[in-house]
Amino acid sequence: MRLKVEFTTEPFDLDEAPAHALVAREVIEAAELDAVDVGPFGNTAEGGAEEVLTAVDALLRRALKAGATRVSLQVNVVGEGER
Repeated sequence: MRLKVEFTTEPFDLDEAPAHALVAREVIEAAELDAVDVGPFGNTAEGGAEEVLTAVDALLRRALKAGATRVSLQVNVVGEGER
């Protein structure tokens, strides 16, 4: 099974990326995922279910520890034949 995760961390700072956003980016970029797209207003990553779920766990733990007050995320099953 393949999963896609979309996430944002808050609070936002348009002048400088906050620590929690940098940590979230590090976690996702270091994970063994097939597709990663990070941006100022949202981030996506795609890969095998185990890899995505492991990355999401680390992302939540580390972003909250780094000062995130909210993490919004959505996880979807992707791929042919998946519902």
